[in-house]
Amino acid sequence: MADERPDDPRSARIASRRRVLAAAAMAPVLTGVPAGARALPAGTRERAPVEPVTTSLADWGDVGRALGRSGDMKRFMYHTGLPRRDLTVLSHGVRISPALALGTHVSFVRYADGSTLLMGDCVVTEHELQGFVDVLQEHGITPTAIHKHLLAHTPQIWWVHVHAHGHDPVTVAGGLRAAFERTGTPPYDPVTAAPPVDLDTAAIDAALGVGGTADDGVYRCTFARRETITHGPVVLPPGLGAMTSVTFQPLGGGRAALTGDLVMTAPEVQPALVALRRAGIDLVELHHHNLTDEPRLFFVHYWAVGDAVGLARGLRRAVDATNVVPMAQGVG
Repeated sequence: MADERPDDPRSARIASRRRVLAAAAMAPVLTGVPAGARALPAGTRERAPVEPVTTSLADWGDVGRALGRSGDMKRFMYHTGLPRRDLTVLSHGVRISPALALGTHVSFVRYADGSTLLMGDCVVTEHELQGFVDVLQEHGITPTAIHKHLLAHTPQIWWVHVHAHGHDPVTVAGGLRAAFERTGTPPYDPVTAAPPVDLDTAAIDAALGVGGTADDGVYRCTFARRETITHGPVVLPPGLGAMTSVTFQPLGGGRAALTGDLVMTAPEVQPALVALRRAGIDLVELHHHNLTDEPRLFFVHYWAVGDAVGLARGLRRAVDATNVVPMAQGVG
């Protein structure tokens, strides 16, 4: 206020009290704990990292109902995929399959202390982006990255990583549902007859040194970090926010569109980027997924179109510049 002078003790006390109240009001949002959820106990970060525990699909019924979409189990993770089949997206003249780069994914993990972690990657149009983030924040769900997976694409699409950690996953799921309702994300629609993957998948596997899998018309290979990755007070299970993904969309004649991301520590970033460029693979975005992971991880999204096996051989040199191991299919 105009009449509150800096040297007025009463004004200083009022200003200090306002700062304390503002900080208290923002605390649930800043920690990623929904306002209606029970906060984590004080001092959690000073303890040994908490390990994830195995759950079953039956343990997540209330979460699935609150989210309004059914999910499945990927080892430790209750996982729900929400592909943006409502969008027709072109990048460099290639029509992007939803399975290639338009899949929203959210996962919940239960921990030994009874807490639950949400992590996910959400596909939104540029028109939807701000409203989507606003609703996330209203429900105490924090965006940890806003980035691109594709180059020169229409319409403009953004990918938003989301995070929440607390004791009420049903409230979190309800907040996610409210955010998705601000977008055109369609209801869950299981694929009944995916087109065949017209690629030499055996040669791709040999080139990359990993066994891939067909997934809704694309071919996917994955790698996980060798280290134990923590995020704040918890251990991340393999595949949650710390995975290298390689995805091929067949274009005919052995050609494919290639996209995905490499997970890297800081010393690995430049060797991996050099290897990608020497293989003729375009760089899309260098970013993070998490805010407090240890070791600190970075991700580079990439893009290429060409002979699928040749692209796999070139990509292998970039993968080999990182400390990853082939990931068994179905591990989460």
